[in-house]
Amino acid sequence: MDDWRAHRFGLSPSLWESLTGKCFWVTGGGSGYGRAIAIALVASGCEVFVTGRSQEKLNSICTLLSQAGIQGDRYHPLPADLSQTEQIDRACQIIRDTAPELTGLVHCAAMPLKHVYEAPLCQMQDEEWQDMLDLNLMAAVRLARGILPQMLNSGGARILFLTSEAGWADTPGMGPYNVTKAALNSFCASFAAECSVAHPQRDIQVNVLDPGEAGTEMNQASHISPFAAVPMTLRLLAQPEGGPNGRFFHRDGRHLGFAYAEPFDRVLVQ
Repeated sequence: MDDWRAHRFGLSPSLWESLTGKCFWVTGGGSGYGRAIAIALVASGCEVFVTGRSQEKLNSICTLLSQAGIQGDRYHPLPADLSQTEQIDRACQIIRDTAPELTGLVHCAAMPLKHVYEAPLCQMQDEEWQDMLDLNLMAAVRLARGILPQMLNSGGARILFLTSEAGWADTPGMGPYNVTKAALNSFCASFAAECSVAHPQRDIQVNVLDPGEAGTEMNQASHISPFAAVPMTLRLLAQPEGGPNGRFFHRDGRHLGFAYAEPFDRVLVQ
């Protein structure tokens, strides 16, 4: 982090500068990928609203920004539990009231399996299913529905959903998580297609990023920094008009396919 001014998280000077002054909302920002992405966006000169369940964790980002020599007045903590519909509605209203020029959303919040099962698809009860669906799928639906009109008012939209390799997998013991991530992938592709039809003259880019493995609360055994996902995240958020929409990417630069969605067939602007 100390040399972020030199490496700009892998972005070219022009792409880095294109982010300056824009406004993003990052969810799941108290730790892991969300926190890393939020810090990088603030460093680039963006106004950044960051949502997480823990006020303490959100407050700790101020310290991290200061330690990295990043001006912290562009960082705005917004605590909320996105598994709760009323808290999503409240957060969306705050964003509408305080961030009229919202440029984009980076949705990182997710929930793993709470318990270990041999065959969770058969054993897991409806309540636990609903908890996972509320955060891993419905939070994305509710957020996108709640703030897309505001982003359209600012001229366009950059929406990035963080997914997982689980969305393409059938790993035994992980079935419900796999299902929720596959559903998130499908929602993104469908939402992107609907946006293209409903708003053909608008610069809307809705995409999915597989951030790969890193040391997060959901994967504490990994020694890889969550900042490994930042370069591809920023690159996607900074794409000019005509960039990808409804596409799938990996943090290592691969263009992925999902169901009928073919890999993006052009080189991303660097």
